[in-house]
Amino acid sequence: MPAEPIDPPGIVWTRVSPKYVRVRILGLAISSLIFLAILSAPLLLVQLGWWQWPPLWVAVTVPAVYLVLCVWRILLIPRQVRAIGYAERDDDLLIRQGIFFQRTMVVPYGRMQYVDVSVGPIDRVLGLCTVKLHTASASTNAQIPGLPASEGARLREQLSARGEARLAGL
Repeated sequence: MPAEPIDPPGIVWTRVSPKYVRVRILGLAISSLIFLAILSAPLLLVQLGWWQWPPLWVAVTVPAVYLVLCVWRILLIPRQVRAIGYAERDDDLLIRQGIFFQRTMVVPYGRMQYVDVSVGPIDRVLGLCTVKLHTASASTNAQIPGLPASEGARLREQLSARGEARLAGL
């Protein structure tokens, strides 16, 4: 049984929407089909007799291995989505994600410069959004994907207000 990440006591994590699983699976399926078509091109050329190399077993094995890896990634997506969460505290926002490589990010409200809400075409259909937090650090990649649009708007307003309040106190 995998160990749970070490959390500060008393933290209540808010999970992202289960609909985000569909977004991730659809995105993976589209990119995988394109890449699988490219990997299968040598197989087609060998079958048509237009190309003698690679051998048929290689031309079949490479796309088959890639297809197995894609199925494995699709099976992991629901667990990966369940691992994404955030918690609002008095002075900062905690964001966590990851199964194998778990990451917990702490973003102080006073360091937030602006909060961005983005919506892709698949997200829009499912009523989801991604909240991105921008700080002075260029390396900060704090984002919470898969939030319901109403929760994303509420979180944007809440984080902006808390950020302005903390900046005013400096």
